[in-house]
Amino acid sequence: MKISIFGLGYVGAVSAGCLSSDGHDVVGVDPNQTKVDLINRGVTPIIEKDIGEMIAKAVAGGRLRATTSVADAVGDSEMSLVCVGTPSQLNGNLDLSYVRRVCEEIGAALREKSGFHVVVARSTMLPGSMRNVVIPTLEAASGKTAGVDFGVCNNPEFLREGTAVYDYYHPPKTVIGESDVRSGDCLVGLYDDMDAPLIRTDVETAEMVKYADNNWHALKVVFANEIGNICKSVGIDGHKVMDIFCQDTKLNLSAYYMKPGFAFGGSCLPKDVRALAYKARSLDVDVPVLNAILPSNERQVKKAIDMITAKGSRKVGILGFAFKAGTDDLRESPIVDVVEALIGKGYDLRLYDRNVNLAALTGANRDYILNHIPHISRLMVDSVQAVTDFADTLVIGNGAPEFRAIPDALRPGQVVVDFVRIVDRASSDSYDGICW
Repeated sequence: MKISIFGLGYVGAVSAGCLSSDGHDVVGVDPNQTKVDLINRGVTPIIEKDIGEMIAKAVAGGRLRATTSVADAVGDSEMSLVCVGTPSQLNGNLDLSYVRRVCEEIGAALREKSGFHVVVARSTMLPGSMRNVVIPTLEAASGKTAGVDFGVCNNPEFLREGTAVYDYYHPPKTVIGESDVRSGDCLVGLYDDMDAPLIRTDVETAEMVKYADNNWHALKVVFANEIGNICKSVGIDGHKVMDIFCQDTKLNLSAYYMKPGFAFGGSCLPKDVRALAYKARSLDVDVPVLNAILPSNERQVKKAIDMITAKGSRKVGILGFAFKAGTDDLRESPIVDVVEALIGKGYDLRLYDRNVNLAALTGANRDYILNHIPHISRLMVDSVQAVTDFADTLVIGNGAPEFRAIPDALRPGQVVVDFVRIVDRASSDSYDGICW
């Protein structure tokens, strides 16, 4: 395939070297004449393992060249990769001026081109940038329509400096956000030989994936450092602790707990987060990330309350109020916090949870209901039907299988607020997911 790459910085130079080494004909584009001259002499403009040899070999073999001419590059390629910088502004927002300028130039070149051309953004951009900046700019400059006259994709890169060539050929995943199937099909061809999951999705999801990845990586570094700082203060080797932590790939390093939804609760997590935060304070160890866990969790509870009250009805039914399905434990259940807040606001409630049956409860759970939340026990009913017949707003509080049919069995005017994604659907007039 003939490919033009806009921006010969870190991502652009690595992409140019790897794609040309794979046999594609590549032309790099950059306004910096020095970078262009370096590429045309077979010299890498960046320092990165293996890329120098790849660029030298590709240039010598006639598969890679560079230019400052956008029209030349677009006219001589089928696909353009946008790899220009998106630096931070003083307020933390992204500066998309380089992206906008390149799209104006590519669009002007597309105006003079008759064949179908695909523009692929590899630059890291916040969700909405493709729809609000890239596509409108290309369409305005070209006089053509994205998805019809030319294609647009978002293709985030997952390259680490120092191991970028290895990462290019061994990616954790390949994500293609496509404006149309034809464009996605063209881009897929670049990755036919990659041994990695290929995910095709919409452009906004592809944009957000990169931010989820990088913020998670940053959070892992800070989390490990805070755990290590506490360990050092009590004479424990933090590396030993985290080495053991990382051996757990069922819960710790896995997809478990990584689904957006409602707040956490139960008898363990809140208690242990509080205890470790207290220990850090007693040691004069500053742990801002660990200290932020409970406040963030409380904000999700407040968000849930606000969603329910926004529906307008005073008659609310809660389906599932133990902190998770399959348990009768109400201790520190965040749904109990929601119920208590609604009672305080004067809402009329009915509650149902198959596993929370007062007559059958014993020990700590029975004591907790009778002595700590007796007002809630009086609102409990013995069937889903009793809740659905009563309430105008139905809240799915945990993932019990018996609640899956609820969103499809609503009467006119009845709405669902779903905390657990009991069904896989987008929010609508009758269904509202807490994080989707």
